[in-house]
Amino acid sequence: MATKALIAASTKPMVLSILSYGENYGYNIIQEVERMSGGELQWTDAMLYPVLKRMEKEKLISSRWVKTESGRKRKYYKITDTGRAKLTEEKTQWLNVNTIFESLWGNQDRLSLTEIQIPIQ
Repeated sequence: MATKALIAASTKPMVLSILSYGENYGYNIIQEVERMSGGELQWTDAMLYPVLKRMEKEKLISSRWVKTESGRKRKYYKITDTGRAKLTEEKTQWLNVNTIFESLWGNQDRLSLTEIQIPIQ
């Protein structure tokens, strides 16, 4: 199970990534994250909806109410152009971090930490 800190740090880029494929609603976003993580990430309504609200205030996403066939209303979220730009930024940062972890952990069997050359900038 992922830590709260990791979940908090990854929520925004995950939501933006999911919405980059098309409009979606909160419960389905929660289900998609759980499915894609093999059950490792289990988001709750109480965790996700404040994030969606914050992202909407930041103009990263927009929303609209849709009446379903059953007559209930469901709020759908959509990524904005600002959100797409933020997603590109987030993707770069996460890929950089991932590259470092792959370098450190991918070589664990062959190298000790003292043998890894990490350039100081």
